[in-house]
Amino acid sequence: MRRRNYEATFILNNEITEEEHEAAVERIKNSVEGSAGDITELEDWGEKRLAYPINDLYSGYYYMLNFEGNADTVDELERNLKLIGGVMRYMVIRVDE
Repeated sequence: MRRRNYEATFILNNEITEEEHEAAVERIKNSVEGSAGDITELEDWGEKRLAYPINDLYSGYYYMLNFEGNADTVDELERNLKLIGGVMRYMVIRVDE
């Protein structure tokens, strides 16, 4: 399969503990690396106000993850993002070269 560049943006719940926060980010990184992906950059944008409330929350921790992988890498990442309890929203897009 062809490897492409992808960008994933996700928002973590700001009410989870610091340990749960770090564990969620580590699990997301491991899901990319465990499915033949290479992380090129992970940016912590910090806590930001949401455009609209999600489950009565008005802010969350934003992250942007750039990685290289194939369709299986994206599928595994999205599967893990759905399973991790602290993830409020996410979006994965392919970056054009």
